[in-house]
Amino acid sequence: MTALHVEVRDLHYRYPDGTKALDGISFGIRRGESVAIVGGNGAGKSTLLWCLGGVIVPDEGSLWLNGSPVTGRESLRRWVGLVFQHPDDQLFMPTVEEDVAFGPLNLGMTGEACQQVVRQALESMGAGHLRSRPSHRLSGGEKRRAAIAAVLSMSPEILLLDEPYAGLDPQGRGQLATLLAGLPQTRIVVGHDLAWLRTVCDRTLVFADGRVVTDSASGRIQPSPCPLCGL
Repeated sequence: MTALHVEVRDLHYRYPDGTKALDGISFGIRRGESVAIVGGNGAGKSTLLWCLGGVIVPDEGSLWLNGSPVTGRESLRRWVGLVFQHPDDQLFMPTVEEDVAFGPLNLGMTGEACQQVVRQALESMGAGHLRSRPSHRLSGGEKRRAAIAAVLSMSPEILLLDEPYAGLDPQGRGQLATLLAGLPQTRIVVGHDLAWLRTVCDRTLVFADGRVVTDSASGRIQPSPCPLCGL
């Protein structure tokens, strides 16, 4: 039996102020699957992404990749790429090319190998023409694609995206959906726009109060629409 690409087992997390964000989250994702996570504000969606991305450490439970338990943040960061909701949180170099090359250079990649990785990452997001542009002078959609390319340049197996369509007009949302749907990575996408998420993801998890209340792939689906999101 093939191991799941990502497995979350009984994950718990409480913020320092006492707020319980995750209350026993468990689910598994197959390699290449694209999963949407939806739910109301405070349901635990972004907290889960931060745990998966190695930004924070869960209080209890475990994360598994390719059938093996994750033993530290470094192993997560090696295989998982996190795209924040606001591109300006990830773009800080003078040009787009330098932003996208930042990760590979810090991994010790140099010369033509680094340039090739940068080209491939930008082209996969339809952003090759932005290469020499100043990152701070891009439009919202251009910044979004540059930020995702900067993560893709690290060759992650798993891509985490927090409301990647935020701030984009309808045309920009459509273009981004097409680009994301063409990526080979396993994808976990947090958001509220169900219509858009359905164009990118083939499975949906609904969160409420730090728990999974609906999983469209497991049969654990409520007989009537979920009161949180209408699914």
